[in-house]
Amino acid sequence: MNSKNVEITVAGRKKLSPGSWCQSGNPVNAEIIARAGFEWIALDCEHGEAECGDIADFCRALKPFGCTPYVRVKANDTLEIRRALDLGAEGVIVPLVNNAQDAGRAVRAAHYPPAGIRGFAFHRGNGWGVDFDAYLERSRHEIKVIVMVESKEAVENIDAILGVDGVDGAFIGPYDMSGSYGIPGRTDAPVIREACLKVARACRKARKLAGQHIVLPTDENIAFAVGQGFSFLALGMNTVFLGQGAARAMEMSKCR
Repeated sequence: MNSKNVEITVAGRKKLSPGSWCQSGNPVNAEIIARAGFEWIALDCEHGEAECGDIADFCRALKPFGCTPYVRVKANDTLEIRRALDLGAEGVIVPLVNNAQDAGRAVRAAHYPPAGIRGFAFHRGNGWGVDFDAYLERSRHEIKVIVMVESKEAVENIDAILGVDGVDGAFIGPYDMSGSYGIPGRTDAPVIREACLKVARACRKARKLAGQHIVLPTDENIAFAVGQGFSFLALGMNTVFLGQGAARAMEMSKCR
């Protein structure tokens, strides 16, 4: 299987691919966020409240807006990855990837033989069998496997991880990474920023997507991430948007 060149350039510069994040499976949340114009949204099945039964509704909610559905699966597990893709996800974001062996396991789970071990079946992704052949061909080129880089070990092994055929990019988990360096929550610490920069440089060298979740987006931290070389950015998430909007409304009410 040849690695897909997923970097998009405009006039020689990387084009920002703005996405977002959903921690709950309610499809209304995904629909509202997609309507805002995000290119992709990830449903968080690792730390959020979403379960397998929510994935299909999440994917349906994004379809009218041309917004790509990703799923962060619960674990680097063959059945978890297969299930997300069968239910309509067009890419998976895979946690617990610390080395090339972990990355290879994720890739094999996401792709059909001979490149991988994904099981053949009629499922939502192939229109319950109606589009079996077309989906099979399309999946070889369009299914994305993004691996989470959320530990000191993964940063140290980043070149080997990105060298695995079929890995389309790396996605920084800033809070887990800070914890692995012994400074939980200090995502702006110099050592974490240097680790992020190392990942971004490795992605650029390997021509793979460099992703990062900016949980509390501002003009400044978005510009900083782009300046480091990150272009696949998850901006905020449904729970943050809801909480911030509610807090602002309360603040305005206090001024009356």
